[in-house]
Amino acid sequence: MLAARLPGLLPPMTDDEALTSAAILSASSLGFAPEQWRQRPFRAPHHSSSSVALVGGRNPPQPGEITLAHMGVLFLDELPEFDRKVLETLREPLEAGRITISRAAQQADFPAACQLVAAMNPCPCGWRGDPNGRCRCTPEIAARYLRKLSGPLLDRIDIQIELPALTQSELSARSSVRGEPSMSVARRVADARERQVQRQGKMNRELDGREADAVCRPDGAGESLLREAGERFGWSARAYYRVLKVTRTVADLAGADVPSAAHVAEAVQYRRAMAIA
Repeated sequence: MLAARLPGLLPPMTDDEALTSAAILSASSLGFAPEQWRQRPFRAPHHSSSSVALVGGRNPPQPGEITLAHMGVLFLDELPEFDRKVLETLREPLEAGRITISRAAQQADFPAACQLVAAMNPCPCGWRGDPNGRCRCTPEIAARYLRKLSGPLLDRIDIQIELPALTQSELSARSSVRGEPSMSVARRVADARERQVQRQGKMNRELDGREADAVCRPDGAGESLLREAGERFGWSARAYYRVLKVTRTVADLAGADVPSAAHVAEAVQYRRAMAIA
């Protein structure tokens, strides 16, 4: 339910983005409907989907779910239940933002710049960490469940957080507590995107390593904290630069010109869930 709300928080589509999205839908078996104009796509394939369904294929080549979610959200629920070989096919398009489908007679290049959102249980029974002790999974079973996800795939997921189950009292109290309106969040996201375009002409996620070093570098205290976190958690070069870009994005959302140690700490926290699982 939370994932389905994300397209409404994304900035409005530009004319070029809307045309690209409409062209993709028109080229697929789904077709394009007028009411979809300027609507961010949201795709949520079942965990039984094949690699052809996710990244595309067939003859002639047809776009898959990752292309149909271009400029929008691709939501994979129950992530470890997907076939591991199917998930591995997502690695290259998530990195490049494009997917090339080659057949004997022809080759097709499809865009695939979507936001991947995934959800999973912490163990097969879903009760790991429950204070009432309802989990019956051994540590070995829980670890084997998490190992269904490869390190290279997790490296490409910028934000990894654990959401603990709410108690009955917390659920009851939600009706009397008003959160921040979605319109306010969407406005802050749009402002952060505009700040990025004005600063570097592209989104933070599109920066290469050299550009990220120049644009995303935090202040002295933040750089020291980032270096310590990388050494402690054993990040790869890909993971380091992804945390650096998330740090820059957190600072943009806060309206800060230079990322600080607080922004670095927030970005590091967003990547610790799978590291300590």
